Amino acid sequence: MNTHLLIGTGPRKVIALHGWFGHARGWGPLVDVLDTQDFSYAFMDCRGYGGMRGSGGPYTLDQIAQDALALADGLGWQRFSLIGHSMCGSAIQRVLVDAPARVEKLVAIAPVSPSGMALDNASWAFFSRTTKDAEARKRLLDMTTGLRLTSVWLDQMVASSLAESDEAAYEAYLTAWAKTDFHAQIEGNPVQIKVIVGEHNPLLGAGAMADTYMQWYPNATLEVMGNAGHYPMNETPIALATSIEKFLRG
Repeated sequence: MNTHLLIGTGPRKVIALHGWFGHARGWGPLVDVLDTQDFSYAFMDCRGYGGMRGSGGPYTLDQIAQDALALADGLGWQRFSLIGHSMCGSAIQRVLVDAPARVEKLVAIAPVSPSGMALDNASWAFFSRTTKDAEARKRLLDMTTGLRLTSVWLDQMVASSLAESDEAAYEAYLTAWAKTDFHAQIEGNPVQIKVIVGEHNPLLGAGAMADTYMQWYPNATLEVMGNAGHYPMNETPIALATSIEKFLRG
């Protein structure tokens, strides 16, 4: 099994997959306000991140999905829900494609679309520069949270991202989440999915979701979270936990 953080002893099983800047122990204050009596949460490290640094690839959405299913098998979880942030908002849908009978519900937080993300040449160059350039990572964090958060937090997030990811994995996952298109395989899927976006996220906000997730999933609901950008697990953790667990219980 991939390294993971397991919290809770409840009957409702949930696998959580982190974003491009994240890792299993990088979900911030969210983990402190989850219901550990009703839920069991497994926060998994993707290959090349956290405890999986040095593991080698492949660094693809397909592999993330396979590793999530292997984690579920190792934990003895036949049925489970999934939470995915950013790039893994797309990866949780690969799990749905690969094992639809095992997936109860999906929660996609500021998710990349399963059709990928169209980046022009200048944007691709900027995103690629974040692989080696800490200041570029900070600028990207600042932009995706609405240019409104303290520099101290931004620096902490950049430091964590650099320390908890292999450079090769980080670089390869950019191609994985931006250029993988499998949306035709999920169109019309009846799974219940909740899409949560922050009001201050300029790239992956309500408009982007209306053109993708809300078109493709007949049982999708969209929530725009106030006072949050791309990282509601850090910005509004109590509101996020409440929203997730209300949906998963419903």
